[in-house]
Amino acid sequence: MTSAMNHIPVLEMKNLGREADDKILVADINLVVTPGEVLAITGPSGAGKTTLLRLLNRLDEPTQGTVLLDGEDYRKMAVSTLRRRVGMLLQQAYLFPGTVAENLRFGPLQQGRQLEDVVVDELLERVGLPGFVDTDVSVLSGGEAQRVSLARTLANDPCILLLDEPTSSLDEANRLGIESLILEIVHQNGMSCVMVTHDLQQAARMADRVLVLEDARMVRSGTPQEVLNA
Repeated sequence: MTSAMNHIPVLEMKNLGREADDKILVADINLVVTPGEVLAITGPSGAGKTTLLRLLNRLDEPTQGTVLLDGEDYRKMAVSTLRRRVGMLLQQAYLFPGTVAENLRFGPLQQGRQLEDVVVDELLERVGLPGFVDTDVSVLSGGEAQRVSLARTLANDPCILLLDEPTSSLDEANRLGIESLILEIVHQNGMSCVMVTHDLQQAARMADRVLVLEDARMVRSGTPQEVLNA
């Protein structure tokens, strides 16, 4: 883990919240994420962790406050632009039918960009899957599929990665491998990362800072040592 040297916020949550069906899902979140920082969001089930993560790239819309991305209100951006810059990796790797290469090329094609073969090869090399270009996704293991999903997200050149329990469906060896891979990529590229995890030890291993949610509100924020020993 390396703390961010540059403290200009890449992402700023301002009074962020969401209410649906007369229920407060998340309320009054004020927090900044700096370049290169890994922020873990933890807390009990139903605390609002996944809702908060989904608010950060408008998979859910805020009913309170907003988010600034590099100082710009994200409601002024095209959603497609926002989601390229703020990539998301889910618990399950939802891949499109076809080959690994076709999955990696999908996002850039939506932007009118054709990924060159060498770029596809480089992406697969980065996630530890050299030679998987023509592999059909139907034969991938769970760990391999999650690595392809990460490579597909990286193909869009995001500045922030959102991770929703990205290792919860994997065995321990694959879980630790994906953790190391994510940290390596984040630190090599100076990216920021916001991850939801119920695993406090994972938060301690991966995060520079931990945010604890309870009953839809932020109750603690600090270094892993400060928060997890509180």
